[in-house]
Amino acid sequence: MSTAETTMSGPVHSLGRRELLRVLNRTGGTSIVDEIIVKVGTDIIEGRLLPGDDLNSVELARTFGSSRTPVREALLTLEREGFVEISAHRRPRVAPLRIEEVRELYRVRAHLYALVSREVVQVAGAADIARLRVLQEQLEQAVADDDVDRYFWINVHFRNTEAEIAGNRTLCRVLDSLGLRMLQLRHVSLSLPGRLQRSVEDHERLLRAYEDRDADLAAALTSGLVMRGLVAIERSGWTGLGSADGR
Repeated sequence: MSTAETTMSGPVHSLGRRELLRVLNRTGGTSIVDEIIVKVGTDIIEGRLLPGDDLNSVELARTFGSSRTPVREALLTLEREGFVEISAHRRPRVAPLRIEEVRELYRVRAHLYALVSREVVQVAGAADIARLRVLQEQLEQAVADDDVDRYFWINVHFRNTEAEIAGNRTLCRVLDSLGLRMLQLRHVSLSLPGRLQRSVEDHERLLRAYEDRDADLAAALTSGLVMRGLVAIERSGWTGLGSADGR
């Protein structure tokens, strides 16, 4: 097993790996650069690396048995996504994320997913709803097991499935443009006390609105679901700033 695979296992690892490479449009996903991207990206998303933490290029190269060139390429890729901050004369570090930007990201995402939900109601067939129902059952099991990481990646898959069902490619591209930072924030939110149970209950209500073909209710529910994630982050006192910036 590679180092990148030690942070997650089985289907959960597969979901996370696929999502990172999909968002980054790295369709091959087999190079050492991809392995480093998945490892560092997953560690940031799942909170093992926090804003402001140093990223030791030498240690990463040693871990993956590579030169520093693929490490540099991987970190530059993550820098373009706003995940990593690279400055002259200092180690790369996990990029800070200010709460003002967090609020902007959540507001945009809430509006976009309200549109997704309206389109799901319009176009989803019985088989599409059944796909979401299967994922809802998996979410419920993850809550029962108190498995935040498994819940998170299944939740990501649920949302991606909604967008796929909606079939609006432009909308999907805009959602993807929010990139990995949104994944990081969603994991922070779901990791907070009480959030898994509230989230899975919200998803159940949303799924019922889909089954009832109620577009207005579905849009309101999904928008509220997204914004409750922001409220949870704000109430937690999380700042997204590194130690040098007041973490």
